[in-house]
Amino acid sequence: MNAAAWTFEHGLHDLGNGAWAWLQPDGGWGWSNAGLIVDGDQSLLVDTLFDARLTRDMLAAMHDATGLGAEDIGTLVNTHANGDHTHGNGLCTHAEIIASKASAREMETVSAETLKGLVEAAPDMGETGAYFTSIFDMFDFGDVAERMPTRTFTGEMAVQVGDKRVELIEVGPAHTAGDVLVHVPGDRIVYTGDILFIDGTPIMWAGPVSNWIAACDRILAMDVEAIVPGHGPITDKAGVRKVQDYLRYIDGEARKRFNAGLSARDAAHDIALGDYGSWLDAERIAVNVDTLYREYSGDTSAPDIRMLFGLMAELKR
Repeated sequence: MNAAAWTFEHGLHDLGNGAWAWLQPDGGWGWSNAGLIVDGDQSLLVDTLFDARLTRDMLAAMHDATGLGAEDIGTLVNTHANGDHTHGNGLCTHAEIIASKASAREMETVSAETLKGLVEAAPDMGETGAYFTSIFDMFDFGDVAERMPTRTFTGEMAVQVGDKRVELIEVGPAHTAGDVLVHVPGDRIVYTGDILFIDGTPIMWAGPVSNWIAACDRILAMDVEAIVPGHGPITDKAGVRKVQDYLRYIDGEARKRFNAGLSARDAAHDIALGDYGSWLDAERIAVNVDTLYREYSGDTSAPDIRMLFGLMAELKR
């Protein structure tokens, strides 16, 4: 079975043998995917959603399909620290929450309250604020259920869900500081978190780009049938290669302009996206070039988030 066997429709998708995917079209800012792995009375949830309402709806659908409620979920894995994959954690009141150590540290730095404040301040931020509102205003950052990981790891670890072996593979820093793949080898399924954006533009907050390209190679080497991305439709290895090709392309194009002395801003404007320009949120090239430039120069400082949202707004316009 290939990716064409599943449609990109909102809701719960049965992948077979107790594995499920929760999809949220259109896959743009905040509209993330999640997963559920069940064997007998044991279960593992892969990620929660951007606010509590969205997560409640997902958990209700999972209960209807499996008979397992939020209180029955034994393990929750956060693939990375971004709020659209963590802001419903607290609804799984009895779950052990597992994340990489790097993700757990990153979760402490940006809260839903911070995002709520930015949305409220947006009307006074001009074009940047209008852009911020357009992508985040539909989420309720005042209605979240934040809960930090209770167990962390580095490298790899395996957990059991009934008789199923689930492999947690740290491939970050890449998209964020501590990205994790969730591989179910017996079911030939991998949940990739935001290592994969399908039909949408990847956004590289952390890098280095070589780690992200290597993460794609790790997925390509797996014997998997269903690949559930962090955003976008269920895909196959052709979808993985497209993401990898994009990363290689922007790395090459940004490097040329860095060596020629262009600023990151000018490079973001100058790079021709070609077919990638039709991908959702193409303006994320601004963040990607900024991260690449900081990598090339050895700059380990944090990105200027407000400046980057301003540049994305400019590119979007």
